[in-house]
Amino acid sequence: MAANDPMVVGIGRSPYSRNSGRTTGDLATEACRNAIADAGMALSDVDGIIEFNVGDSANSLNVAYALGLPGLRLPVDLMAGGNVVTQAVAMACMAVQSGRCKAVLVFRSLNSRSGQRIGTYTGDIRVGGDDQYGAPHGYMAPGQWFAMWCRRYMHEHGTTYEDLGQVAITTRKHAGPNEAAIMREPITMEQYLASRWIYDPFRLFDCALEADGACAILVTTREHARDLKQVPVQMLDEETFMGRHPDSWEDMGHLFSAHSAPPLWARTGLKPADMDFACIYDCFTFTTVGVIEDYGLCEKGGAGEYYRSGKASYGGECVINPHGGLLSEGYIHGMNHHFEAVMQLRQQAGARQVPDAKVALVTAGTGPFGGGLIYARA
Repeated sequence: MAANDPMVVGIGRSPYSRNSGRTTGDLATEACRNAIADAGMALSDVDGIIEFNVGDSANSLNVAYALGLPGLRLPVDLMAGGNVVTQAVAMACMAVQSGRCKAVLVFRSLNSRSGQRIGTYTGDIRVGGDDQYGAPHGYMAPGQWFAMWCRRYMHEHGTTYEDLGQVAITTRKHAGPNEAAIMREPITMEQYLASRWIYDPFRLFDCALEADGACAILVTTREHARDLKQVPVQMLDEETFMGRHPDSWEDMGHLFSAHSAPPLWARTGLKPADMDFACIYDCFTFTTVGVIEDYGLCEKGGAGEYYRSGKASYGGECVINPHGGLLSEGYIHGMNHHFEAVMQLRQQAGARQVPDAKVALVTAGTGPFGGGLIYARA
């Protein structure tokens, strides 16, 4: 143990809803203020903010101003999506570990349901950057890209619609006791198979639940954590892999996790069986399937049976997304996975508490880009 080990000492969020009626700046400020209060840290000790967005959120300096912070040594605004969540947390950890900052907030705030949504644009639709090359072929939304990946994956590994359905059903069951989750009613396989198509092979319940809300965590060092309110949670290590644009990736049968998992296990000396639970970035059921297989929680092509047998739930081998994930708690772009991981490791998750949880895997992203990190109760 070292005095500069990076620790998550505070977590905060706004309510999750389908129509917040608030600005993303207001939501972000609430989540960050709650994370600071949760830690019991003085405002004057926070000197860094890292946030990520896709042009739909308040920036770090504006949120710092709204919080009343005296100033920032590290204001970072990443123009990126859910593939950078673990990387953003790792950047905060490096900032405090190096002495650059004393404490750093990481947040995501969005109105992904009531704000600008795919399919609700008015006026001209303009597509720039790399996306302009896929748009003429019908690829303008993440679900369109990754439905293509999923179809190839199903062909190569024998994954079935029912395998995807098992992920949706189990994840919704986990959301049941979670009062913060937007969707808590159980679903059956019959309901899953009868739900409307979004992009074949994705049905409604295969896709993340669009939501409004914000979520934040506060990172500092072990030395500074000693005088704070909560049991600290240590980030042990993180590994990110960024491949090419989805339409130019040669191997659609394998995700980023095939590249990010081996070095993470090697550096930490841990293995899949050591994980008490996992918060897997589930923008689609397919993401969960591919990622848990690549991280070695089950064999390639075995995710459906892993879920069917109960190994992905309480009393099994590794509880996956105990809060209901992005599929049922709400799509807060993956930051809510970090909130949940810290709650579980602090033994504060109430009815959904994973017994004696000590170590957890948290991932971000899908397709050719994403990452994973490991948290442990300090």
